Amino acid sequence: MPSDAAPDQSAADGYLQRAHLLAELGRYDEGIGELTALIATEPAHVPALTMLARMHLAADRPSEALAAAEAAVTAAGGPPAPEPPAVGTLAAETPTRDVPGAVPPAAGAAADEASAQEAAGAETPVAGAVVPALVARGFALLDLERWKPAAATADEILARAPGDAYAQRSAAAVLSASRNGQAALDAAWRGVELSPDEPEAHLVLGLVAVRLQLFDLAERAYREALRLDPGLGEAGQDMGVARLERRRYAETLEHLTAMADLPVARPDPVRTVDAGIRRLLLSVAGLSLIASVLVAALAPASPGASRLFAVLAVAGVAVLLRRPATWQPGLREAMSRGLVVPVYAAAAAVVLLLVYALVGGPLPLVGAITASVVAGFTAFARR
Repeated sequence: MPSDAAPDQSAADGYLQRAHLLAELGRYDEGIGELTALIATEPAHVPALTMLARMHLAADRPSEALAAAEAAVTAAGGPPAPEPPAVGTLAAETPTRDVPGAVPPAAGAAADEASAQEAAGAETPVAGAVVPALVARGFALLDLERWKPAAATADEILARAPGDAYAQRSAAAVLSASRNGQAALDAAWRGVELSPDEPEAHLVLGLVAVRLQLFDLAERAYREALRLDPGLGEAGQDMGVARLERRRYAETLEHLTAMADLPVARPDPVRTVDAGIRRLLLSVAGLSLIASVLVAALAPASPGASRLFAVLAVAGVAVLLRRPATWQPGLREAMSRGLVVPVYAAAAAVVLLLVYALVGGPLPLVGAITASVVAGFTAFARR
């Protein structure tokens, strides 16, 4: 193909970036228009096809999403859409979505096929390119209530990327909705093990556990997800495609817990306010401590320069506190809950730095360093 038949990489990236921005603003049709223009010139552009599928999913158009996802999977070298099972296999493939704790047969056909291809020397597609497309296909199939092809797609994801956290938790979510059972729980646990600091991994574990009626595990998993990301409780209101999975998981978990009449943990507004003020205090204390030490090091050689640097440090703290409306309303209440010492210590550190900038002398610097250390340690201890 002539080199001028396809847009250069920068042009393609421009289409993708504009489409992504429009999607985050909730303007899906305009974003789809950007992607359509790119795909018209480069029909096998996998990232564009995958993003197109995700946009259709976000816009609640599963049929269009499935078509785009199938095109992305094909362009990435993935397998074709699963065919409906033969009559003789219906019993083995009966969905267990409504049978709590049911354990499906071992889902190893896709893995066995991949192993056979490797043994024969066949080249396997790159998992990093095809897995997001397969995930989009799985979600679209779920939305269309085509449970068996969705479960087969999840098996394919598990086989292709056993060490990828995103693949494992995505496959677990698809399996949980389409076939349920031990395979979904194992994949969810694997996703947590691979990425213990990602709230989405714990969210999927909670989702799978609720469907299996493992309610204690579901509550612990959801609480851990909220600890890692306190804003997760409002994830159902997110727009765009960047957090598509997170939005779907949160909405589904809330729906399932409501059906099971379970209390879903919500972010504690008091803890959220205290955590924000504590982070601010740690930032002020850290900046004051670093500035005080640097000023003390400069003072013997150049007192004027050190006092100027102290002024700049105080100005930096002022910039850090430039939006008092974000912390002043809850400051007094946070102080009454045990943050009074770090608040006063951090304020003292800044004031002493300003005193040194105005009059000089070693005592304000010593006081500023001491107050910064006290503010930092006490704020950290109040977690």
